[in-house]
Amino acid sequence: MLSYETAAEIHRLVDKPSAQIHVSVPARRRPGQHRKIRGVIVHRSRCLVAKWQPPWQLPRTTVEDTILDLVAVARTFDDAYGWISRGVGRRLTSPQSLSKALAARSRIRWRAWITGALEDAADGVHSPLERNYVHGVERAHGLPAARRQAKLRHGSGTRYLDNLYQDYGLCVEVDGLVAHPAEGRWRDTHRDNANLALGTETLRYGWPDTTEHRCRTAAEIAAVLRRRGWPGTLRPCGPACQAVRAAHVSVRVSQRA
Repeated sequence: MLSYETAAEIHRLVDKPSAQIHVSVPARRRPGQHRKIRGVIVHRSRCLVAKWQPPWQLPRTTVEDTILDLVAVARTFDDAYGWISRGVGRRLTSPQSLSKALAARSRIRWRAWITGALEDAADGVHSPLERNYVHGVERAHGLPAARRQAKLRHGSGTRYLDNLYQDYGLCVEVDGLVAHPAEGRWRDTHRDNANLALGTETLRYGWPDTTEHRCRTAAEIAAVLRRRGWPGTLRPCGPACQAVRAAHVSVRVSQRA
């Protein structure tokens, strides 16, 4: 049956066709043992479950098994989470269905990490960038937990905010150029303006802000939260963390002003 990148293409997990055709066969089978099939990559699997198809359509692995197969061979955690968030974000599956498929596998790479990633996806973390923010900025520095994908009505429309600190009137959006191309910037600006009209301030961060500059980002968010009534204390994410020092500098500058 079709699997991996080829099944992902059919399930609409990807928008571009794969360079080669991927098929999976039962582990006991050894097709192409004496002669390779040009343009075809054969995977042997102990847990093949085909998605039911009408007779005129090619069999393929289920959405859940396709995602887990691709997660297991991903080069990095970010690439792996990209498959999970894509399936959930496009509403092709759910964290619950992926968890059920995961439990059916006796062996899989990164099982503990995948379990945690599925909990993040269920919480509304819809991209590797958002996951970097939640783990590297918010939780690592002791910031309060935001509402993920918070639904907000404005006029006749509905908006979904990445991270809403509702008690403190602060929204944190994380943008990537792929997910938010240049033509969408004005839409983001209009949404930020609408948020501010309702009393919610918006901060926007990109990939570097949630990775190498995550401590500085945490300090900035903590400063805004404290100004809006947060009683908490920023904590360092490690021995070399610069967040607390940056926060103290920010406080001294604001006091002088």
